[in-house]
Amino acid sequence: MSDWQDMLVGDRMAVDNEFTRRVEQSQFSRQEWGLIMTATTFDIRNPGDEDAAQLVADTSELPTVMPELENVANMGPMGMPAEDDGGSGGLLDSLLGSLGLSRNGTDTDDGTDEEKLQAAERLVTAYAQQLQAHLEESGRWDEVRTAAAEAKEE
Repeated sequence: MSDWQDMLVGDRMAVDNEFTRRVEQSQFSRQEWGLIMTATTFDIRNPGDEDAAQLVADTSELPTVMPELENVANMGPMGMPAEDDGGSGGLLDSLLGSLGLSRNGTDTDDGTDEEKLQAAERLVTAYAQQLQAHLEESGRWDEVRTAAAEAKEE
Protein backbone atom coordinates (compact mmCIF):
# COMPACT_ATOMS: atom_id res chain seq x y z
CA MET A 1 0.00 0.00 0.00
CA SER A 2 1.40 3.41 -0.91
CA ASP A 3 1.63 6.32 1.48
CA TRP A 4 -1.39 8.10 0.00
CA GLN A 5 -3.50 4.97 0.50
CA ASP A 6 -2.33 4.80 4.12
CA MET A 7 -3.66 8.34 4.48
CA LEU A 8 -7.18 7.05 3.73
CA VAL A 9 -7.51 4.62 6.64
CA GLY A 10 -9.45 6.93 8.97
CA ASP A 11 -11.52 8.34 6.13
CA ARG A 12 -12.42 4.85 4.93
CA MET A 13 -13.58 3.93 8.42
CA ALA A 14 -15.85 6.99 8.46
CA VAL A 15 -17.22 6.21 5.01
CA ASP A 16 -17.68 2.55 5.97
CA ASN A 17 -20.02 3.70 8.75
CA GLU A 18 -21.90 6.02 6.39
CA PHE A 19 -22.07 3.36 3.66
CA THR A 20 -23.47 0.61 5.90
CA ARG A 21 -27.06 1.47 5.02
CA ARG A 22 -26.30 1.29 1.30
CA VAL A 23 -24.76 -2.17 1.77
CA GLU A 24 -27.76 -3.32 3.82
CA GLN A 25 -30.06 -2.22 0.98
CA SER A 26 -27.97 -4.12 -1.58
CA GLN A 27 -28.09 -7.81 -2.41
CA PHE A 28 -24.88 -8.36 -0.42
CA SER A 29 -24.50 -9.26 3.24
CA ARG A 30 -21.91 -7.51 5.38
CA GLN A 31 -19.67 -10.55 5.10
CA GLU A 32 -19.96 -10.54 1.32
CA TRP A 33 -19.26 -6.81 1.23
CA GLY A 34 -16.14 -7.34 3.34
CA LEU A 35 -14.92 -9.94 0.88
CA ILE A 36 -15.66 -7.61 -2.04
CA MET A 37 -13.66 -4.85 -0.39
CA THR A 38 -10.66 -7.15 0.18
CA ALA A 39 -10.53 -7.68 -3.59
CA THR A 40 -10.79 -3.94 -4.32
CA THR A 41 -7.98 -1.41 -4.46
CA PHE A 42 -8.22 2.30 -5.03
CA ASP A 43 -6.32 4.57 -7.35
CA ILE A 44 -6.48 8.23 -8.28
CA ARG A 45 -6.74 8.96 -11.98
CA ASN A 46 -5.01 12.15 -13.08
CA PRO A 47 -3.78 12.99 -9.56
CA GLY A 48 -1.68 15.89 -10.84
CA ASP A 49 -4.70 17.62 -12.38
CA GLU A 50 -6.78 19.29 -9.70
CA ASP A 51 -9.89 19.43 -11.89
CA ALA A 52 -9.66 15.99 -13.51
CA ALA A 53 -8.43 13.95 -10.53
CA GLN A 54 -10.80 11.17 -9.55
CA LEU A 55 -10.70 8.39 -6.99
CA VAL A 56 -11.51 5.12 -8.74
CA ALA A 57 -11.94 1.55 -7.60
CA ASP A 58 -9.88 -1.15 -9.24
CA THR A 59 -12.23 -4.13 -9.35
CA SER A 60 -10.08 -6.32 -11.59
CA GLU A 61 -9.65 -8.88 -8.80
CA LEU A 62 -13.38 -9.20 -8.07
CA PRO A 63 -13.92 -12.16 -10.41
CA THR A 64 -11.43 -14.16 -8.34
CA VAL A 65 -13.51 -13.80 -5.16
CA MET A 66 -16.96 -14.25 -6.71
CA PRO A 67 -16.99 -18.04 -6.19
CA GLU A 68 -16.12 -17.45 -2.53
CA LEU A 69 -18.99 -14.95 -2.33
CA GLU A 70 -21.33 -17.84 -3.11
CA ASN A 71 -19.81 -19.82 -0.24
CA VAL A 72 -20.33 -16.87 2.12
CA ALA A 73 -23.91 -16.44 0.86
CA ASN A 74 -24.61 -20.11 1.57
CA MET A 75 -23.31 -19.98 5.13
CA GLY A 76 -25.81 -20.25 7.93
CA PRO A 77 -25.45 -19.02 11.49
CA MET A 78 -22.06 -19.49 13.13
CA GLY A 79 -20.38 -20.04 9.75
CA MET A 80 -21.97 -23.45 9.23
CA PRO A 81 -23.30 -24.45 5.82
CA ALA A 82 -26.95 -23.49 5.42
CA GLU A 83 -29.62 -26.16 5.03
CA ASP A 84 -29.87 -27.39 1.44
CA ASP A 85 -33.08 -26.07 -0.09
CA GLY A 86 -32.88 -28.49 -2.98
CA GLY A 87 -32.05 -25.68 -5.39
CA SER A 88 -28.33 -26.24 -5.52
CA GLY A 89 -25.88 -29.07 -5.42
CA GLY A 90 -26.55 -32.65 -6.34
CA LEU A 91 -25.96 -34.64 -9.47
CA LEU A 92 -27.86 -32.37 -11.86
CA ASP A 93 -25.96 -29.25 -10.80
CA SER A 94 -22.66 -31.15 -11.00
CA LEU A 95 -23.46 -32.26 -14.54
CA LEU A 96 -24.59 -28.78 -15.56
CA GLY A 97 -21.47 -27.28 -14.01
CA SER A 98 -19.19 -29.67 -15.86
CA LEU A 99 -20.83 -28.54 -19.09
CA GLY A 100 -20.35 -24.87 -18.19
CA LEU A 101 -24.08 -24.41 -17.62
CA SER A 102 -26.22 -23.45 -14.68
CA ARG A 103 -29.90 -23.64 -13.82
CA ASN A 104 -30.34 -19.88 -13.66
CA GLY A 105 -28.37 -19.18 -16.83
CA THR A 106 -26.37 -16.31 -15.36
CA ASP A 107 -23.10 -18.08 -14.66
CA THR A 108 -20.24 -17.68 -17.07
CA ASP A 109 -18.10 -20.65 -17.97
CA ASP A 110 -15.73 -19.77 -15.12
CA GLY A 111 -18.55 -19.94 -12.57
CA THR A 112 -18.86 -16.18 -12.11
CA ASP A 113 -22.37 -14.79 -11.82
CA GLU A 114 -22.09 -11.78 -14.14
CA GLU A 115 -25.10 -9.97 -12.67
CA LYS A 116 -23.68 -10.29 -9.16
CA LEU A 117 -20.25 -9.19 -10.38
CA GLN A 118 -21.74 -6.10 -12.03
CA ALA A 119 -23.75 -5.30 -8.88
CA ALA A 120 -20.56 -5.55 -6.82
CA GLU A 121 -18.71 -3.27 -9.25
CA ARG A 122 -21.52 -0.69 -9.11
CA LEU A 123 -21.53 -0.74 -5.31
CA VAL A 124 -17.75 -0.38 -5.11
CA THR A 125 -17.88 2.52 -7.60
CA ALA A 126 -20.51 4.23 -5.42
CA TYR A 127 -18.25 3.68 -2.40
CA ALA A 128 -15.29 5.29 -4.21
CA GLN A 129 -17.45 8.28 -5.13
CA GLN A 130 -18.63 8.63 -1.54
CA LEU A 131 -15.05 8.34 -0.27
CA GLN A 132 -13.89 11.09 -2.62
CA ALA A 133 -16.84 13.29 -1.59
CA HIS A 134 -15.93 12.69 2.06
CA LEU A 135 -12.31 13.67 1.38
CA GLU A 136 -13.42 16.81 -0.43
CA GLU A 137 -15.87 17.79 2.34
CA SER A 138 -13.25 17.27 5.03
CA GLY A 139 -10.67 19.30 3.10
CA ARG A 140 -8.31 16.33 2.66
CA TRP A 141 -8.77 15.64 -1.05
CA ASP A 142 -5.97 17.95 -2.24
CA GLU A 143 -3.53 16.50 0.29
CA VAL A 144 -4.32 12.90 -0.74
CA ARG A 145 -4.38 13.77 -4.46
CA THR A 146 -1.01 15.52 -4.21
CA ALA A 147 0.52 12.58 -2.34
CA ALA A 148 -0.77 10.22 -5.05
CA ALA A 149 0.70 12.44 -7.78
CA GLU A 150 4.07 12.42 -6.02
CA ALA A 151 3.97 8.64 -5.64
CA LYS A 152 3.32 8.21 -9.37
CA GLU A 153 6.34 10.39 -10.19
CA GLU A 154 8.67 8.16 -8.15
